[in-house]
Amino acid sequence: MSAASRAPLRSNRTNARVRRRAALTTGAAVAALLVSACSSGGTSGGGGQTGFITGSDGIATVKKGDRADAPDLSGETVDGGRLDVDAYKGKVVVLNVWGSWCPPCRAEAKNFEKVYQDVKDQGVQFVGINTRDTSTGPARAFEKEYGVTYPSLYDPTGKLMLRFEKGTLNPQAIPSTLVIDREGKVAARTLQALSEEKLRKMLDPVLAEK
Repeated sequence: MSAASRAPLRSNRTNARVRRRAALTTGAAVAALLVSACSSGGTSGGGGQTGFITGSDGIATVKKGDRADAPDLSGETVDGGRLDVDAYKGKVVVLNVWGSWCPPCRAEAKNFEKVYQDVKDQGVQFVGINTRDTSTGPARAFEKEYGVTYPSLYDPTGKLMLRFEKGTLNPQAIPSTLVIDREGKVAARTLQALSEEKLRKMLDPVLAEK
């Protein structure tokens, strides 16, 4: 085989290697994006002076006198209704940010429903914020599959999350959970999926407040 005839073969092999490297790089970038979009852990809220003290369990709390007001959280719900979280002032509100596309959200969903059924008659209201679902269909299917009975605001672009004071929520950490006290102030938060035990540990001190 002449040098001239071998050259195209070498060129084809080189091009194939380049294409494989490009595909691997693209795949890694997509994987990194998915991980950042659905995190099962983390404690950082992205800066800001919010007064949170984070424990070794990833649950952060704020002393009663240092708490900030929760922002306006109102709008359309997943089932097509309307909801204003401010209407629950006087109750303890557990606010859970979730997406139907998020495996950790699926892992914790039944834990939330179990605790909700146990405490809903004790002056506690659970509310979800469904985010990054491009339509309400997958979110409604999620609620049906996991037996979720409390309402969820539909927030596909994350605009409700951005209303919180800087450092309160990390938009990349989904699921996230906040506990809002009876005065409408943010008392606790975590940026991770919760077991039933951890959810109760997060809620109980705020529920016990007088």
